Amino acid sequence: MQIALILAGVLFSIGGVSALYRIIRGPSLLDRVIATDVFIVTIMCVLGTEMALNHHTDSLPVMLVLAAFGFVGSVSFARFMAQQDEA
Repeated sequence: MQIALILAGVLFSIGGVSALYRIIRGPSLLDRVIATDVFIVTIMCVLGTEMALNHHTDSLPVMLVLAAFGFVGSVSFARFMAQQDEA
């Protein structure tokens, strides 16, 4: 079990650092938005793993807020880009 936890931690860390790198480096705004979505999903996966291991649901509202934030952010960006394409 400990090896699985260490492996999951390493993989979540690699995913988070990779997403942060893409947020910082870009090169385009679309890359940054997608990387932000990946980072939010990575955080949600970490919270879900922690909840499963500790047998509680205390972090569920945080996960729901993160999911809503990611969805609203993506939809807002898509609408913004659609308006720019029309102009």
